Amino acid sequence: MSIKKAILTPFPIDKAYDYAVPEGMTVEEGAYVSVPLGTREVSAVVWGDGALKSGSDVKLKKIKSIVQLYDLPALPAVHRKFLDWVAAYTVAAKGSVLKLTLSVPKALEPPVTVTGYVMSDLEPDEMGLSPKAKAVLDVAQDRLPRRASELAEAAGCSSGVIKTLHQKGFLNSVELQAPPPCRNPDSERASALLSGPQTDCAGTLINMVKANDYSAALLDGVTGAGKTEVYFEAVAQALRQNKQVLILLPEIALSNAFLARFKSRFGCAPALWHSSLSPAKRKTTWRGVAEGQSKVVIGARSALFLPYQDLGLIIVDEEHDPAYKQEEGVIYHARDMAVVRASLGKFPIVMVSATPSLETMQNAWNERYKHLILPERHGGAVLPDIRLIDLRKDKPESRQFFIAPTLHTAITETIERKEQALLFLNRRGYAPLTLCRTCGHRFQCPRCTAWLIEHRRTGKLHCHHCDHYMRMPDQCPECNEEDSLAPCGPGVERIAEEVRAVYPEARIEILSSDTAITHDDLCATLDRIQNNEVDIIIGTQIIAKGHHFPNLTCVGVVDADLGLTGGDLRATERTYQLLHQVAGRAGRENKKGTVYLQTFSPDTNVMQALQRGARDDFLEVELKEREVAHMPPFSRLAGIIISGRDEQQVEDVSKALAYCAPQGDKIMTLGPAEALMYRLRGKYRRRLLVRANKEIDIQKTLKAWVGSVKTPSAVRIQIDIDPQSFY
Repeated sequence: MSIKKAILTPFPIDKAYDYAVPEGMTVEEGAYVSVPLGTREVSAVVWGDGALKSGSDVKLKKIKSIVQLYDLPALPAVHRKFLDWVAAYTVAAKGSVLKLTLSVPKALEPPVTVTGYVMSDLEPDEMGLSPKAKAVLDVAQDRLPRRASELAEAAGCSSGVIKTLHQKGFLNSVELQAPPPCRNPDSERASALLSGPQTDCAGTLINMVKANDYSAALLDGVTGAGKTEVYFEAVAQALRQNKQVLILLPEIALSNAFLARFKSRFGCAPALWHSSLSPAKRKTTWRGVAEGQSKVVIGARSALFLPYQDLGLIIVDEEHDPAYKQEEGVIYHARDMAVVRASLGKFPIVMVSATPSLETMQNAWNERYKHLILPERHGGAVLPDIRLIDLRKDKPESRQFFIAPTLHTAITETIERKEQALLFLNRRGYAPLTLCRTCGHRFQCPRCTAWLIEHRRTGKLHCHHCDHYMRMPDQCPECNEEDSLAPCGPGVERIAEEVRAVYPEARIEILSSDTAITHDDLCATLDRIQNNEVDIIIGTQIIAKGHHFPNLTCVGVVDADLGLTGGDLRATERTYQLLHQVAGRAGRENKKGTVYLQTFSPDTNVMQALQRGARDDFLEVELKEREVAHMPPFSRLAGIIISGRDEQQVEDVSKALAYCAPQGDKIMTLGPAEALMYRLRGKYRRRLLVRANKEIDIQKTLKAWVGSVKTPSAVRIQIDIDPQSFY
């Protein structure tokens, strides 16, 4: 009888299917293979032995065979176990979770060879060679094969010179394997000079790595405390033990300055993984990780699912950041899944933040995590003063302005001292709403429950949810009145307009995802700020964390109340975190920094805590309020999102779910109700919310409940375990 293997394909199916193993092919569990699926061949992974037994009714000849076995190390058993766990926890199909790992199918193919050149035995006629040709031959004297681009760069000439020398016989061509994904970091390079508290924290992390077992720590330090240099010591120890290391960052915006620090510490760049990488670079990184060549990966949340051969340490930097939650496809929280990955792999994980999430702080207070504290800034820098500007009293001078006189004065004094100021507003574009003063018409997205946002830079009205846009009209489409359209509220472009009017000589830079479209754009802007080519920075959250600008001493938050509305469970917590991170950009070296928070609610708990620097007091109040409301971390939540293009079908399915929803002393279902974003990208959305005691197996309950309701194929039901947003 032919050998059979259960093979999981990266599609939304929840089981592995049997395939026959061809004669002469040896296939181990975890092997990467190509198998027929329908009318095509797809990449897949061997998940175990086949389920069919001898005498099965299914004839063996009907079982399709494996087409190809890829020459790669098998996907480790611990990673397959992790994917199974994620699928069970998130109530997602196993194949969909596998797709997170098999995200670059072309990387399974062997890397292509490239042409290299090496010096031949032909004696060159020096009289007949150009100076550039002589320079190439001088470089090639060591007879090491190099690509044309490498030779040309070393000799300071074009690749055409190399090709001419090859045609004349002075250089021989050879086939070279593609270069390795990156050099191995040097763990023995001298580290930065650490303070006493930094040394103590680093020692604890090093011992965690040496223990070769699961442990978790929170590295809790104020902004500018040097947390990165501390956990680099743990990275160095993992490299000494020949382990792979994953450092998770929430956003690509943080990677530029981070990479410079990494190169300084370890002598080379790490492997990178994020959505802005080119397909070729993604392929190189994926294969380098799978083969164990890439020792350190810096990546966004999806980097957690790369096929590590021997992962030995995970760092989750800015662990509180909402960007770690994946809201589409397989819905997961990368920080929480990283803790599971470390536990299954029996190695340490370090969570890093100046403003830890409430869940992480509770784990530290309950001693589930080691709590390592860096209470002071490194190198003698001090934390900035934080001042509240009460906009009810300290009003902007004009109805068209949004910056209070006190903040304007601070900016003026900052510029006069040749220092930099930052104005923060977490709102892109020019104005969040445009309406007609005559008839009241408001411009709304035709596909989403959202207003269209004016962008003066493009001259258009944009939807930030579905990318719909339209040209800014000259007259109201409702009443045809001209010159009646008015912008309401500010975005960063409108703040820049105000600043340019007041400071016409100042060098002003807007930094948002609209202006930093590519990673290179972002790097160029950050370099200009770093080199003091900018006086006033106006930015969204892209500027809020991780950046180090030595000459930035004044930070003004235009609308500190912005994140406190919307009914989000974590609204005040996230507002505190974001504003604290923004404030942390000021005075990071030997110049004192000052932060101004413009608010209509200066007496609220969150504003008072920010001004006093009373983070833990703030979190304790938040924790007590959550406990009284029986909300996480004292209970479990799950969101059920029903969506589809037919509004009536969506409503019918949501009502059917509500009719048989789990209800009891330990579990309660709320809804259905229209989602806050009722229409998104052309689809109607309704939600239910389940709250359960922690001892309830909520995944099993939800799976049985949702599975019992007949759902039209045009309606989609998503389950969001531990929801972070409620839109």
